[in-house]
Amino acid sequence: MSIILECKNLSKTYGSHTALNHINLSLESGHIIGLLGPNGSGKTTLIKLINGLLTPSEGTLSVNQAPIGPKSKSWVSYLPDHSYLESNLRVNEIIRYFKDFYLDFEEERAYDMLKKLQINPNDKLKSMSKGTKEKVQLILIMSRRAKLYVLDEPIAGVDPAARDYILETILSNYDEDAAILISTHLISDIENILDQVIFIKDGQIALNTSVDNIREKEGKSVDALFREVFKC
Repeated sequence: MSIILECKNLSKTYGSHTALNHINLSLESGHIIGLLGPNGSGKTTLIKLINGLLTPSEGTLSVNQAPIGPKSKSWVSYLPDHSYLESNLRVNEIIRYFKDFYLDFEEERAYDMLKKLQINPNDKLKSMSKGTKEKVQLILIMSRRAKLYVLDEPIAGVDPAARDYILETILSNYDEDAAILISTHLISDIENILDQVIFIKDGQIALNTSVDNIREKEGKSVDALFREVFKC
């Protein structure tokens, strides 16, 4: 296993507000990690920093030992919590765009997943339900051979059957030399696929441990511990 993501004394401030406060964090390959915390805890800020959408106020952040920049971005496959695709485009048109833009995008894998879901690649996004659009976006993200997959609320707003497929897709479409970071509020729905969890609270890491450790030492589920720590 290798270090995929490393934060050293990472801070981000907005005026007088501190969103992240000198966090130190390392993520290893071969793991699916849950990034968990209430609204305003710093999750979104960290995700944006990883993807180069924000600049740190202090400290450093690297992906696969490269500082955030063009090289690190080529190793990160990011699923935001909102749709960013042009609704008038057909799925096959978007696939061509991804193939041209990302060197690690595997067109055959994308079409294979579309076929399994019975999604017509000739259909336009605007003709699809919200759940189907979510599936298409995830297929695009997971069809890359990235080092780090960052999934922000990948199962929010979709029905239970769609959630099952999304989780199955996540499990079956990443390499052991990669890592997956998932931010979600639906902890009970995803904790069975997690290897590790990070609780973030008031801009600081409140907990960083394995799921097995929580179950063995705390004798409770990740969801139950989360509710206890954050008084949900």
